[in-house]
This record gives sequence, C-alpha cells and structure tokens, in this order.
Amino acid sequence: MFRQPDFAALADRLPNLVPFNNAVHSRLDPWREKRWVRWAVIAMFAGFAVLIALFVVAAANTMSREEILAYRPDLPTIVRGYDGEPIGTYARQRRVELSYDDYPDQVVEAFISAEDKTFFQHGGIDYPGLVAAIGEFTVKTVTGGGRSRGSSTITQQVAKNLSGDDDYSILRKIREAVLAFRIEDTLTKEEILALYLNEIFLGRNAYGVQAASRAYFDKDVADLDLHEVSYLAAIPKGPSNYHPVRHKARATARRNYVLNQMAANDYISEGERARAAGVELSAIPQGSSQAFVERGGYFLEEVRRDLLERFGEDAEDSENGIYSGGLWVRTSMKPVMQDAAAEALREALARFDGPRGWRDLGLTVDMDQDWESQLRIAQVGTGFGDWKKAVVLEKGGSSATIGFVGGETATISRGEANMPVRGGGGIAFDQFAPGMIITVKEEGNNRYALRSIPLVGGAFVAQEVDTGRVLAMQGGFDVSGSSFNRATQAQRQPGSSFKPIVYLTALENGYTPASTIVDGPFCVWQGANLGEKCFRNFDGRYSGPKTMRWGVEQSRNLMTVRVASDTGIGKVVANAKKLGLGEPEPFLSTALGASEVTVLGLTNAYSIMANHGRELRPSLIDYVQNREGEVIYREDNRGEAMEGLNAADWDGGPMPRPPRRGRQLVDPMAAYQMVHILEGVVTRGTAQSLASLDRPLFGKTGTTTGPTNVWFVGGTPDVVTGTYIGYDDNREMGGSWVQGGSIAGPVFRMFAEKALADAPKTPFVAPEGIRMVRIDRRSGERVYGAFPTEEVKNSAVIWEAFQPQTEPRRSFRARRPQQEEDEAPAPAPRPRVVRQAPEPAAPPPPDESDFLQREGGIY
Repeated sequence: MFRQPDFAALADRLPNLVPFNNAVHSRLDPWREKRWVRWAVIAMFAGFAVLIALFVVAAANTMSREEILAYRPDLPTIVRGYDGEPIGTYARQRRVELSYDDYPDQVVEAFISAEDKTFFQHGGIDYPGLVAAIGEFTVKTVTGGGRSRGSSTITQQVAKNLSGDDDYSILRKIREAVLAFRIEDTLTKEEILALYLNEIFLGRNAYGVQAASRAYFDKDVADLDLHEVSYLAAIPKGPSNYHPVRHKARATARRNYVLNQMAANDYISEGERARAAGVELSAIPQGSSQAFVERGGYFLEEVRRDLLERFGEDAEDSENGIYSGGLWVRTSMKPVMQDAAAEALREALARFDGPRGWRDLGLTVDMDQDWESQLRIAQVGTGFGDWKKAVVLEKGGSSATIGFVGGETATISRGEANMPVRGGGGIAFDQFAPGMIITVKEEGNNRYALRSIPLVGGAFVAQEVDTGRVLAMQGGFDVSGSSFNRATQAQRQPGSSFKPIVYLTALENGYTPASTIVDGPFCVWQGANLGEKCFRNFDGRYSGPKTMRWGVEQSRNLMTVRVASDTGIGKVVANAKKLGLGEPEPFLSTALGASEVTVLGLTNAYSIMANHGRELRPSLIDYVQNREGEVIYREDNRGEAMEGLNAADWDGGPMPRPPRRGRQLVDPMAAYQMVHILEGVVTRGTAQSLASLDRPLFGKTGTTTGPTNVWFVGGTPDVVTGTYIGYDDNREMGGSWVQGGSIAGPVFRMFAEKALADAPKTPFVAPEGIRMVRIDRRSGERVYGAFPTEEVKNSAVIWEAFQPQTEPRRSFRARRPQQEEDEAPAPAPRPRVVRQAPEPAAPPPPDESDFLQREGGIY
C-alpha cells in the first residue's frame, strides 16, 4: 500500500542538507561561483566568433579562383621601329614576365633559401608566424611601437602582391591568409613561384628577377653567376637597405647569408659558397642597363599620345593600357633616319644660337641635400651624346668643381667657360655659383667645355611618299628639356613654302609651267577703310614678264599674288583644305603664306603632290599587338579586302590585290607638273645649295617677314621632309641673311648625307598623259633641233611637263633675244589694279610697314 511521505520530517532535515549541496556545487561548478571563469569562456567564444566573422568578411572581399587564374601582372609597352628593333618603352614598373621553366634552378634555389626553405612542403601559411604577427600587431597598436612583422611564406607574399592592399590592419593579414589558401588551392607550386619571381620588387624600379638582373648586372637571368644570384635573393628584405653602393657592407653580409643558406640546404657545395662569398659585390650604374638605345624622344611621345587616346593608361582604363597591358607596338620610325634628323636639327639650332652667348638655365639644387639625386631628376635636355648636365659644386678663382649624374666629379677651367653672357656683360664663369645646373661638353681626357642649350626652336619630319608613314620626327632640341612638339603642335606661317599650293591650283585651271606672268607692281583695292594694298618682292625690284617656272624658282611674290588673283583665291583656299592645311582666310596675303600650318601638315601636302595628288594620312603606328600577340590595331587594313589570298589552291582568277590607298585629291598631272617645277628650285633656284647632293630632289624654301620663321620642304620621290626653325615666341631671328635656303636648307642636306647615303637615285615618275616637251627655259617657247644639257644646270633648253593640248606650238615668227637673268631688270609695266580703284600709287619702299607686314606677311 502506498504510504504518503512524511513531509514534516523532511522539512526538519532540509536545513542540514542545503549546506552540503552548496558545498558540493561550489567545488564542481565554478561557472556559477567564479565570475572570471564565466567571462574567460565568454571572451574565448566571442573571440572565435569575431575571428570567424573576420574570415567570412575577408573571404568575401578577396580574389576568387577565377580572378586568380585570370590575373596578369602589369607589363610595360615595348615600342619597335621600322625594322622591328626596340626603340623605347612606356613603363611605370620595369618588368619582364617569364615562365617557371625560364628561371635557372640556381635562381629558384637562392630565393627559396633566402625567403621560404619549406616552400614546396607547406600549405601556404606559416601558422605560428601568422599568430605572432597578429599578436605583435595588437601589442604594437596598443603601445604605439611601430609596424609589426610582414608576411612570411612566399605564398603569403604573392597574396600580398596580388591584393595590392597596403592597409595596416588585422583584417588585411586575414585577407592575405585567405587569399594564400585560395592560391595554393588554385595554382601549382611552380606557378606560384613564377608569380613571385615575376612580381617581387627588387629596387631600381625593377619588378621581378629578370628586370632586376638587367638593372643591376645588365644580364639575363640565364647568364647570372652565383654571387649575383645570391645578391638578388638578398634584396627582397629591403631593397633600399641593401644598396650595392651606399650600403655595400650590409648588402655583402646579406648576400653571404643567402650563400650560407644555399649551402645548408645542399644546393651548392662549400667550395662554391666560399668562391662566391669571396667575390666583391658590384653593380652597374643605375640607369645604364637599357638593352637598347632609346631614340626619337619626340617621335615616342607622339606615339604615346596616340596610344593613350586609343587604349588609356592603366588596367582601370582598359585591359590594354599602355602602362600595364604589355603591348608590342610596331612604328614607322627608321632609326637611321631618326638619328640623322635629330643630329641635323640639333646641329643647326646649336650653330644658329651658339654665337648669341651663354644662357643660364635657371635651375639649381639644394647643396644641403643629396645633389646627385636632385641632378638626376632635373629636366635638362642636353641633346648631343657628348653633352652632359652637371652641377657646380665648388668655385675657385680659375676653375670650378662640377658633379655629374652617378656621383662622378670633374674640373672645368675658367678658359673653358668663357662664353659671353647672353643679353648681359661678362663671361659665364663669373656667373657660376654652387648648386647651379649647367651643360658641358666632354672634350676628352676628363676635360669639359661649357655649352648653352639653344633658345631657338625647330622641327623636322620625314615622311614616306607611297604610304604617308612618318619615318622620322624631331620636335625640338631635346624632349627632356621641352616636350612641346613643334612638328605637330606649333602653328607657324609657312612663307614662300606655301606658294606651290597657289601654282598647283593655277595648273589645274589653265596655266602651264611655261605661262608668262608679269613680275611687276600689283595692287588691290581693299575698301574705304583699308584703302589700296600694293604687294612687293623681297628685293623691291621687278623683272617683267617671266615664265611660271622662273617665278617659282626665284620665289617672286608679285607673280604669286597675280596668279592667285587670276585663278581665284577661293580655289587656292579650297585646295589648301583638300591637302590638309586647314581653311585659310581667302585673302591674297594667304598666297604668300600668311596662314598657319604645322610642319607635319605641310610635309604631308608636299608628299601628296609627290604621290600624284593621291590622299595620304600621316601615321606613326603600323600596328599594335596585345600581350598574347593578337593584333588589336592596324593602320593599313587594305588586306582585309583581299579575299582568297590564303586559298589552298588557285581558283583560276587573278591574284588578289589590295585597293589603292586614299582618294584622288588634286589632278595628278598638275601635281606632277608642280613637282617638276620644284626640281628647278633645287637645280637653279633658292635651294640650289642642295644640288650637290647629286640626286633627284624637289623642294621649296620659305621665310616669313621679320624674319621670324624659316622653312625648307621637299625631298626625293620616296621621302619628303619638312624643316622649320624659329623662336617659340615668334621673335625676329636676325637680319636679311636669315633665309630658308641658308638656315633650314642645310638641315635637309645634313640629314640626306647620312639617311639617304645608300638610297637609290630614282627619278620622279610622270603620271599617264603627261607630255614632256623641249622648251626655251627663259621664254617658255617650244624648241626644235636642240636638246637639254643635263650637265649644265642653267641649260637654255629644258624638258618641261605639259598636260595634253597645252604644250606650246611651233612658231615661225622672229623674236628678239631674251634678256639674260643677270641683266638689268626690265622696265616696270603699268600696275594692275583689281576691282575699281583710284590710280595706283607708286609701290612702297621695301622698308615701309604695310598691311601685309602688319598681318605677319611673307617674303
């Protein structure tokens, strides 16, 4: 039978049981009695939760496996010339990407020994190192003791490079750990090591071992010796701390440590270690490791601007950014022509400007700081190979000590720096002061002479006639001193070099090279406000009726404006626009070159004439390839129209041929006639100093009022050049002795003597329909029974080019003998007045300021 509990008895015993139970719980359940235990457990779980949360956040914001596989390091753009040889690079980081197999075993072993000897065994993370780094970060964050240690394994270093994150935080270290896991899970050990060896920064702007090998030893990695390999492996710990010159002892000790580790890992023998450790540490001077000579600074800068417009700068702009995409750019530059162009223009600028005295560059360095590094970055363009920038270190009574980039020093005497100061008194040596940057020329035997950077500017362009490709471009003395490209950016008045456009238009409208034009006073009525305008020749004289050819060869202004007026200045302006010279104002002064053009534009216009009037577009880039070798831009796409070119077998049809380039802009026969006349400018006219080059040439000189600009544009049937010289502020260049033929013409001569020395002497080819007729050079009348004498440049009988039905006919009328060109000028005919106007006044004297001169007129 169930018995009810005795609750009264239990109640009596309860006070005795409670203390016993409390005592047992106090020993078995500290959670309830000791609060610090509860807080420790809570903190531990909270820490784990935070750590897990951080890993989750880090994993969500790190590169995915697909991004790791698609990763491409930034690579520089390599620019190549006409022949495929490298001529320049565009890079913020010098890097050469190699595969793992391209690295010698000794390079791999050296870096593993120095950085991560268990690389091939671990899973990517140095756990003790990671915990220690986090702990050290926490302590130093609290105490303010500086930065904690960095990544330890090679995989973690790769993760840091890939992330590009320099944030100093625990989250960054966790992100790198997560990314290291993913890298190990995605790539092989060899692929990881190749990424490391291609990415690691090793000083001297070198990223990757191959770039560093060139920067320090001017060798490829396959050619490195053991002592050189071990030094490169020593650098990652701190490139600036192990500089081979400034910190040679420290760098040597670190290199020897790497050798010891390689020996300890049985990669090298003890004898190999000892021999390598005994070699004195040395490296080439910084900046002297270029595998090729960069040439054509203005050309390369123009190419860079074109590429920037097409592809952008970096990966953020496009995958083919010029500083990251690893592009291969084939340009049209011919190195031999570019070198000849640069030397010829610099020589002309220095020869013209040198007698005007020495000019202070206005640049100094702080002598209390590192003068060599300041001098290195100073924007001084020395141009010539034997000119150097230097800084005055000390100055005495008869000599001064100067320093160069690289730290070398020399002495320059007072006698070698006695150039007169430009625009002031005294000599240059007296102006020297410590810290002043100067330019000197190396004379040999450690002797230097002071030189002055020319203030006058200029430009030179060489263009291929068949294609329009620019073969050479020099936009000034040196791009390092001024990046302003006067070949493409400077708008200048062309002077008489514009006249062929006028005569070309006339030849299209009924004139012939033998047409008679009066070289006499010519005036126009400009309205009530401006009154009458009378043009003049440079010499202020008149020669009477002469042929068009004579007028072009002797560059007669009055004949030019008379032809422009008769043909119609509107037609001249229309032709100028067709030829890419803008749209000049329809004034007669335009016929004398009062409009503005670029050197490249005018050179292209002459190239079109030499190309029988067919359109040409100046181009500097032939094609561009991305890092995989795919062509992403091509200047000439005519081949796309050649279907069937790669057919397996002949289909019985004609061979595919590319379509002709460009439209027909002007009449081909008129274009050839103009070129044929311009040959006479070289043979007998204002550019006859070039006749001694003894090859078919055409061209025209130009000089603007002042004179402020001088020109020569012309060349061969294959290459047309344009030369301009003048001050950037359009100041006057000097007296009447400054002429296009005497200043600009010699630039072409010097260029041709080197660049065209081996070029064939091909004649200018006439287009279909041209009739070559023997004429009297002075009268323009047809000649029978006599032939031109090629040996005599002033032969009385010449071959002249005529369009069909325009050649002069046989004449049976007796005529008076023609005046010789060296006789007294013919009496001036009555001035011709265009439109209704009062009786023209006498022509103004040559020195009188008139409307044309006020408008920047030309002679």
